[in-house]
Amino acid sequence: MSHRNARTTFEGRLLIVERYRAGWAQAHIAAAMGISRKCVKTWLDRFAGHGVAGLHDRSSRPHTMSTRTAEGMERRIVALRRGERRGPAWIGAQLGVPARTVSRVLARHQVPPLAALDPITGQPVRASKATAVRYERSRPGELVHMDVKKLGRIPDGGGWRAHGRARREATRDRTTKIGFDYIHSLVDDHSRLAYSEVLPDEKGPTCAGFLTRAIDYFTRHGITRIQRLMTDNAWAYRWSLRDVCAHHGITQKFIKPHCPWQNGKVERFNRTLQTEWAYRQVFTTNTERATALAPWINHYNTQRAHTGIGGHPPIHRLPPT
Repeated sequence: MSHRNARTTFEGRLLIVERYRAGWAQAHIAAAMGISRKCVKTWLDRFAGHGVAGLHDRSSRPHTMSTRTAEGMERRIVALRRGERRGPAWIGAQLGVPARTVSRVLARHQVPPLAALDPITGQPVRASKATAVRYERSRPGELVHMDVKKLGRIPDGGGWRAHGRARREATRDRTTKIGFDYIHSLVDDHSRLAYSEVLPDEKGPTCAGFLTRAIDYFTRHGITRIQRLMTDNAWAYRWSLRDVCAHHGITQKFIKPHCPWQNGKVERFNRTLQTEWAYRQVFTTNTERATALAPWINHYNTQRAHTGIGGHPPIHRLPPT
Protein backbone atom coordinates (compact mmCIF):
# COMPACT_ATOMS: atom_id res chain seq x y z
CA MET A 1 0.00 0.00 0.00
CA SER A 2 1.35 3.42 -0.95
CA HIS A 3 1.85 6.17 1.61
CA ARG A 4 -0.91 8.76 1.95
CA ASN A 5 0.95 11.51 0.03
CA ALA A 6 1.78 9.36 -3.01
CA ARG A 7 0.33 10.60 -6.31
CA THR A 8 0.46 7.09 -7.79
CA THR A 9 -0.34 3.61 -6.56
CA PHE A 10 1.17 0.36 -7.76
CA GLU A 11 -1.67 0.05 -10.29
CA GLY A 12 -1.03 3.64 -11.45
CA ARG A 13 2.61 2.85 -12.04
CA LEU A 14 1.64 -0.21 -14.10
CA LEU A 15 -0.61 2.11 -16.12
CA ILE A 16 2.37 4.40 -16.78
CA VAL A 17 4.33 1.45 -18.18
CA GLU A 18 1.37 0.20 -20.25
CA ARG A 19 0.77 3.60 -21.82
CA TYR A 20 4.46 4.07 -22.55
CA ARG A 21 4.55 0.67 -24.27
CA ALA A 22 1.44 1.66 -26.22
CA GLY A 23 3.39 4.58 -27.70
CA TRP A 24 2.38 7.46 -25.44
CA ALA A 25 4.93 10.20 -24.96
CA GLN A 26 6.13 10.71 -21.42
CA ALA A 27 4.79 14.29 -21.41
CA HIS A 28 1.33 13.06 -22.45
CA ILE A 29 1.34 10.38 -19.74
CA ALA A 30 2.27 12.99 -17.14
CA ALA A 31 -0.46 15.37 -18.28
CA ALA A 32 -3.14 12.66 -18.35
CA MET A 33 -2.30 11.38 -14.84
CA GLY A 34 -1.64 14.76 -13.23
CA ILE A 35 1.97 14.07 -12.31
CA SER A 36 5.33 15.46 -13.37
CA ARG A 37 7.36 14.18 -16.28
CA LYS A 38 10.19 13.44 -13.84
CA CYS A 39 7.86 11.13 -11.90
CA VAL A 40 6.95 9.28 -15.10
CA LYS A 41 10.61 8.87 -16.02
CA THR A 42 11.49 7.63 -12.52
CA TRP A 43 8.99 4.76 -12.70
CA LEU A 44 9.91 3.88 -16.25
CA ASP A 45 13.60 3.69 -15.27
CA ARG A 46 12.77 1.52 -12.28
CA PHE A 47 10.73 -0.80 -14.48
CA ALA A 48 13.57 -1.01 -16.97
CA GLY A 49 16.04 -1.91 -14.24
CA HIS A 50 13.99 -4.17 -11.93
CA GLY A 51 10.85 -5.15 -13.80
CA VAL A 52 7.47 -5.16 -12.05
CA ALA A 53 9.17 -5.47 -8.64
CA GLY A 54 10.67 -2.03 -9.15
CA LEU A 55 7.22 -0.45 -9.13
CA HIS A 56 6.55 -1.27 -5.47
CA ASP A 57 7.17 1.25 -2.69
CA ARG A 58 10.66 1.49 -1.25
CA SER A 59 11.70 2.60 2.20
CA SER A 60 12.85 6.22 2.32
CA ARG A 61 15.43 5.33 4.95
CA PRO A 62 18.97 6.11 3.75
CA HIS A 63 21.36 3.23 3.21
CA THR A 64 23.92 4.79 5.54
CA MET A 65 23.59 7.36 8.33
CA SER A 66 26.78 9.20 9.22
CA THR A 67 25.25 10.66 12.39
CA ARG A 68 23.83 7.42 13.80
CA THR A 69 25.04 6.50 17.28
CA ALA A 70 27.91 4.01 17.20
CA GLU A 71 27.01 0.39 17.94
CA GLY A 72 29.38 0.32 20.91
CA MET A 73 27.65 3.30 22.48
CA GLU A 74 24.23 1.75 21.85
CA ARG A 75 25.33 -1.40 23.68
CA ARG A 76 26.56 0.71 26.61
CA ILE A 77 23.24 2.59 26.75
CA VAL A 78 21.19 -0.62 26.79
CA ALA A 79 23.49 -2.28 29.34
CA LEU A 80 23.38 0.74 31.65
CA ARG A 81 19.58 0.89 31.41
CA ARG A 82 19.19 -2.80 32.27
CA GLY A 83 21.80 -2.69 35.02
CA GLU A 84 20.82 0.56 36.74
CA ARG A 85 17.16 0.93 35.69
CA ARG A 86 17.46 4.70 35.30
CA GLY A 87 15.92 7.14 32.85
CA PRO A 88 17.38 8.73 29.68
CA ALA A 89 18.41 11.94 31.49
CA TRP A 90 20.58 10.05 33.99
CA ILE A 91 22.03 7.66 31.37
CA GLY A 92 22.79 10.55 29.01
CA ALA A 93 24.64 12.43 31.76
CA GLN A 94 26.70 9.35 32.58
CA LEU A 95 27.70 8.61 28.97
CA GLY A 96 27.85 12.15 27.62
CA VAL A 97 25.09 11.82 25.03
CA PRO A 98 21.77 13.73 24.74
CA ALA A 99 18.82 12.25 26.62
CA ARG A 100 16.81 12.25 23.38
CA THR A 101 19.45 10.07 21.74
CA VAL A 102 19.22 7.66 24.67
CA SER A 103 15.43 7.50 24.26
CA ARG A 104 15.72 6.71 20.56
CA VAL A 105 18.34 4.01 21.13
CA LEU A 106 16.18 2.36 23.80
CA ALA A 107 13.15 2.48 21.51
CA ARG A 108 15.18 1.04 18.63
CA HIS A 109 16.24 -1.88 20.84
CA GLN A 110 12.65 -2.30 22.09
CA VAL A 111 13.60 -1.70 25.72
CA PRO A 112 10.37 -1.15 27.71
CA PRO A 113 9.91 2.17 29.57
CA LEU A 114 10.58 2.30 33.30
CA ALA A 115 6.87 2.81 33.98
CA ALA A 116 6.23 -0.68 32.59
CA LEU A 117 8.88 -2.36 34.79
CA ASP A 118 8.82 -3.59 38.36
CA PRO A 119 11.12 -1.17 40.27
CA ILE A 120 12.78 -4.00 42.21
CA THR A 121 13.18 -6.86 39.74
CA GLY A 122 13.19 -4.87 36.51
CA GLN A 123 10.69 -7.30 34.97
CA PRO A 124 7.83 -5.97 32.81
CA VAL A 125 4.57 -5.47 34.68
CA ARG A 126 1.29 -3.81 33.85
CA ALA A 127 1.43 -0.05 34.27
CA SER A 128 -0.40 1.38 37.27
CA LYS A 129 -3.16 3.99 37.19
CA ALA A 130 -1.96 7.52 36.46
CA THR A 131 -3.72 10.84 36.38
CA ALA A 132 -3.98 12.66 33.06
CA VAL A 133 -3.73 16.08 34.73
CA ARG A 134 -0.32 17.25 35.90
CA TYR A 135 -0.01 20.16 38.29
CA GLU A 136 2.68 22.02 40.18
CA ARG A 137 2.32 24.73 42.77
CA SER A 138 3.94 28.07 41.99
CA ARG A 139 6.08 28.45 45.12
CA PRO A 140 7.62 26.36 47.93
CA GLY A 141 5.36 25.60 50.87
CA GLU A 142 2.09 26.17 49.05
CA LEU A 143 1.39 22.42 49.14
CA VAL A 144 3.28 19.48 50.68
CA HIS A 145 2.58 15.75 50.36
CA MET A 146 2.90 13.24 53.21
CA ASP A 147 2.91 9.43 53.17
CA VAL A 148 4.32 6.30 54.83
CA LYS A 149 6.15 3.39 53.16
CA LYS A 150 6.40 0.09 55.00
CA LEU A 151 9.59 -1.98 54.53
CA GLY A 152 10.50 -5.32 56.04
CA ARG A 153 13.36 -5.12 58.55
CA ILE A 154 16.69 -6.74 57.70
CA PRO A 155 17.79 -9.57 60.02
CA ASP A 156 21.29 -9.43 61.47
CA GLY A 157 23.74 -10.86 58.95
CA GLY A 158 21.55 -9.90 56.02
CA GLY A 159 18.49 -11.35 54.38
CA TRP A 160 17.94 -13.09 51.06
CA ARG A 161 19.32 -10.11 49.14
CA ALA A 162 22.68 -10.69 50.80
CA HIS A 163 22.70 -14.48 50.57
CA GLY A 164 20.57 -15.16 47.49
CA ARG A 165 17.11 -16.60 47.07
CA ALA A 166 18.42 -20.16 47.03
CA ARG A 167 19.53 -19.85 50.66
CA ARG A 168 16.52 -17.88 51.82
CA GLU A 169 14.92 -20.72 53.73
CA ALA A 170 18.23 -21.80 55.26
CA THR A 171 19.06 -18.34 56.58
CA ARG A 172 15.57 -17.38 57.77
CA ASP A 173 14.29 -18.33 61.20
CA ARG A 174 10.52 -18.39 60.81
CA THR A 175 9.99 -18.54 64.57
CA THR A 176 11.47 -15.04 64.96
CA LYS A 177 9.31 -12.12 63.90
CA ILE A 178 11.44 -9.51 62.17
CA GLY A 179 8.75 -6.87 61.74
CA PHE A 180 8.67 -3.73 59.65
CA ASP A 181 10.14 -0.25 59.45
CA TYR A 182 7.85 2.64 58.57
CA ILE A 183 9.42 5.31 56.36
CA HIS A 184 7.57 8.59 56.90
CA SER A 185 8.13 11.18 54.15
CA LEU A 186 7.15 14.78 53.42
CA VAL A 187 7.68 16.26 49.93
CA ASP A 188 7.21 19.87 48.81
CA ASP A 189 5.11 20.12 45.66
CA HIS A 190 7.02 22.98 43.99
CA SER A 191 10.66 22.33 44.87
CA ARG A 192 10.43 18.54 45.54
CA LEU A 193 12.40 19.06 48.77
CA ALA A 194 12.00 15.85 50.77
CA TYR A 195 12.40 14.77 54.37
CA SER A 196 12.15 11.17 55.63
CA GLU A 197 12.59 9.26 58.87
CA VAL A 198 12.64 5.57 59.76
CA LEU A 199 10.10 5.11 62.57
CA PRO A 200 8.74 2.02 64.38
CA ASP A 201 5.04 2.48 63.50
CA GLU A 202 2.47 4.66 61.75
CA LYS A 203 0.29 5.51 64.73
CA GLY A 204 -1.16 8.95 65.35
CA PRO A 205 1.42 10.31 67.84
CA THR A 206 4.26 9.03 65.64
CA CYS A 207 2.84 10.78 62.55
CA ALA A 208 2.29 14.02 64.50
CA GLY A 209 5.85 13.98 65.87
CA PHE A 210 7.27 13.34 62.41
CA LEU A 211 5.28 16.22 60.91
CA THR A 212 6.59 18.60 63.59
CA ARG A 213 10.21 17.63 62.87
CA ALA A 214 9.61 17.80 59.11
CA ILE A 215 8.25 21.35 59.45
CA ASP A 216 11.42 22.32 61.33
CA TYR A 217 13.53 20.73 58.58
CA PHE A 218 11.67 22.66 55.89
CA THR A 219 12.07 25.89 57.89
CA ARG A 220 15.85 25.39 58.03
CA HIS A 221 15.86 25.05 54.25
CA GLY A 222 13.93 28.25 53.58
CA ILE A 223 10.32 27.02 53.54
CA THR A 224 9.08 28.98 56.54
CA ARG A 225 5.36 28.66 55.78
CA ILE A 226 3.39 25.56 54.76
CA GLN A 227 -0.12 26.33 53.57
CA ARG A 228 -1.61 22.94 52.70
CA LEU A 229 -0.86 19.35 53.61
CA MET A 230 -2.11 16.56 51.32
CA THR A 231 -2.40 12.99 52.63
CA ASP A 232 -4.48 9.88 52.13
CA ASN A 233 -7.41 9.10 54.39
CA ALA A 234 -5.61 7.08 57.06
CA TRP A 235 -7.06 7.52 60.55
CA ALA A 236 -3.74 8.84 61.89
CA TYR A 237 -3.65 11.54 59.23
CA ARG A 238 -7.28 12.54 59.47
CA TRP A 239 -7.45 12.88 63.25
CA SER A 240 -3.96 12.97 64.81
CA LEU A 241 -2.49 15.78 62.69
CA ARG A 242 -5.21 18.32 63.43
CA ASP A 243 -3.45 19.94 66.40
CA VAL A 244 -0.10 20.22 64.61
CA CYS A 245 -1.73 21.68 61.49
CA ALA A 246 -3.81 24.12 63.54
CA HIS A 247 -0.74 25.29 65.46
CA HIS A 248 1.17 26.03 62.21
CA GLY A 249 -1.82 27.33 60.25
CA ILE A 250 -1.81 24.42 57.78
CA THR A 251 -4.94 23.39 55.89
CA GLN A 252 -5.34 19.63 55.50
CA LYS A 253 -6.37 18.16 52.13
CA PHE A 254 -7.31 14.53 51.60
CA ILE A 255 -7.19 12.56 48.36
CA LYS A 256 -10.19 10.66 47.06
CA PRO A 257 -10.33 7.18 48.65
CA HIS A 258 -8.49 4.47 46.70
CA CYS A 259 -6.87 7.04 44.37
CA PRO A 260 -3.20 7.16 45.50
CA TRP A 261 -2.10 8.74 42.21
CA GLN A 262 -3.67 11.99 43.41
CA ASN A 263 -0.84 12.11 45.97
CA GLY A 264 1.54 11.15 43.19
CA LYS A 265 4.59 13.25 44.06
CA VAL A 266 5.20 11.54 47.39
CA GLU A 267 4.16 8.16 45.95
CA ARG A 268 6.79 8.58 43.23
CA PHE A 269 9.28 9.66 45.88
CA ASN A 270 8.56 6.42 47.76
CA ARG A 271 9.51 4.46 44.65
CA THR A 272 12.73 6.44 44.27
CA LEU A 273 13.41 5.86 47.97
CA GLN A 274 13.15 2.12 47.44
CA THR A 275 15.22 1.82 44.29
CA GLU A 276 17.99 4.28 45.19
CA TRP A 277 18.27 3.80 48.95
CA ALA A 278 16.60 0.67 50.33
CA TYR A 279 17.39 -1.73 47.47
CA ARG A 280 20.32 -0.09 45.70
CA GLN A 281 22.92 -1.97 47.75
CA VAL A 282 23.04 -4.96 50.06
CA PHE A 283 22.74 -4.16 53.77
CA THR A 284 23.73 -6.71 56.38
CA THR A 285 21.84 -5.11 59.30
CA ASN A 286 18.72 -3.05 59.67
CA THR A 287 20.66 -0.34 61.51
CA GLU A 288 23.04 -0.02 58.58
CA ARG A 289 20.17 0.65 56.20
CA ALA A 290 18.51 3.15 58.56
CA THR A 291 21.79 5.03 59.03
CA ALA A 292 22.17 5.38 55.24
CA LEU A 293 18.85 7.22 54.88
CA ALA A 294 19.92 10.68 56.10
CA PRO A 295 22.96 10.92 53.75
CA TRP A 296 20.80 9.78 50.85
CA ILE A 297 18.15 12.42 51.65
CA ASN A 298 20.88 15.08 51.68
CA HIS A 299 22.12 13.82 48.29
CA TYR A 300 18.55 13.81 46.92
CA ASN A 301 17.93 17.39 47.99
CA THR A 302 21.27 18.94 47.05
CA GLN A 303 22.85 16.93 44.23
CA ARG A 304 20.53 14.46 42.52
CA ALA A 305 19.10 15.76 39.24
CA HIS A 306 15.30 15.75 39.22
CA THR A 307 13.78 15.52 35.73
CA GLY A 308 10.48 16.99 36.95
CA ILE A 309 12.16 20.34 37.67
CA GLY A 310 14.41 20.66 34.66
CA GLY A 311 17.24 18.36 35.74
CA HIS A 312 18.09 20.37 38.87
CA PRO A 313 18.17 19.21 42.52
CA PRO A 314 15.34 20.44 44.78
CA ILE A 315 17.60 22.97 46.51
CA HIS A 316 17.81 24.82 43.17
CA ARG A 317 14.21 25.99 43.66
CA LEU A 318 14.59 27.11 47.27
CA PRO A 319 15.44 30.61 48.51
CA PRO A 320 18.96 31.11 49.93
CA THR A 321 19.27 30.33 53.65
